[in-house]
Amino acid sequence: MPVKRLTAVVALCLLGLVITGVACWGTLAILLTGVQDALRLALAGAFALCSLLALLSLFSRRWRRLALLAYLLPLGGLLLWWQTLEPSNERDWQADVAVLPYATITGERVRVHNIRNFSYRSEYDYQPAYYDQDFDLGQLQGVDLIASYWMGPAIAYVFLSFAFADGKHLAISIETRKEKHEGYSTLKGFFRQYELFYVVADERDVLKLRTNYRQDPPEQTYLYRLKAPVGSGRQLFLEYMQRINALKQHPEFYNSLTTNCTTGIWMSSRVNPQHVPFSWKILASGYVPEYLYEQGRLHTDGLPFVELQRKALLNPRAQAAGEADDFSRLIRTPLAAP
Repeated sequence: MPVKRLTAVVALCLLGLVITGVACWGTLAILLTGVQDALRLALAGAFALCSLLALLSLFSRRWRRLALLAYLLPLGGLLLWWQTLEPSNERDWQADVAVLPYATITGERVRVHNIRNFSYRSEYDYQPAYYDQDFDLGQLQGVDLIASYWMGPAIAYVFLSFAFADGKHLAISIETRKEKHEGYSTLKGFFRQYELFYVVADERDVLKLRTNYRQDPPEQTYLYRLKAPVGSGRQLFLEYMQRINALKQHPEFYNSLTTNCTTGIWMSSRVNPQHVPFSWKILASGYVPEYLYEQGRLHTDGLPFVELQRKALLNPRAQAAGEADDFSRLIRTPLAAP
């Protein structure tokens, strides 16, 4: 086959892959929006049909150029519509994400507002409560990583908790901000359907929710101590506070791939020069603790990872701690052997 013809075939194949990808993305984007069902289906079907005709035109020299030029019209319309989707802080939010946290930073003193501290009777039956609290950056002693599993070893919900010398602990979890009557879908998370939200909470809230109340499915929650200079932990805490304040002023969309619970942590950690390199294990969030172990970023007590993971399980300790005021201390204290 002559080089010129081979080049043309390769170019057409690549163009076909691009059109196929655009067709899938555009059709799903339309299907997952909140417009009326009939209109949504009609628009999605029309765009899929236009994409199919553009794809078939690649096999016809006579119609190829005209069809591809015509395809630019629905594609351009789709892209213009996509740009009209803007994040907002003004929606009818679910109660657990209704109140935005923010921080007042004065030198080494940080006052965190709207720390969530719900009292749960079950996963969806709770009494909302919030409080404000002052934190002294000079008192920050360490950072803990929490990983909660509910569907096998590859997927976990990962977040951080900051520990201070005076016994205070502040947990920060990167989540979706969902509207009332809206459920979570990983697929929808790719298509600007959720705002990005930082849950800033008392450990008795976010940890007990996972260890004591979630049963459908139940979650297994683990706590690991991160190994890093104290100064790095303080820088990370400040980065979180600044990010939280920025979202209060300028909301952003959550994205299941680029701005999720683990990529958000990694992006913030880049404030420190010694941050861990990016890895596929950050995307497969269940492997994040193992990845940090391999990188020497966990306190291991000389244990292999399997044994460290076994000791890190929080559920029995959290369930034993119950409603105790010193919940954070108790969950870090090994249970006595039966």
